[in-house]
Amino acid sequence: MYGFKVRTSMAETKTTRTLRRGRGIQCTPEQIAQWEAERKEFEDRCLPIFNQVKLELIETHYNWYVTVEPDSGDYFVDKDIEVASQKCREKHPDKIHQAFRINETGVCGTI
Repeated sequence: MYGFKVRTSMAETKTTRTLRRGRGIQCTPEQIAQWEAERKEFEDRCLPIFNQVKLELIETHYNWYVTVEPDSGDYFVDKDIEVASQKCREKHPDKIHQAFRINETGVCGTI
């Protein structure tokens, strides 16, 4: 890192360091808009599948998790979100899936 020595007295010398900040990925507004549009399109494909199975599962699996793979229409249910995701990855290893909570809103957490 960048550093320099500062003398506070004749007997004491400290080294201070300047930290680099803001070295993240630089995205253009167009890229961000494209990613948001892709995410919204993906969610729009997953949501109808979730709404269909939610009606079947809400009484027997309330607050469990369901992962949806929209291209095949497959869904996987488990009490643990990681297990439900793993089941989906095992059957569709190269696909992206969406996780929902089986409740009235479908939201997995709270803010």
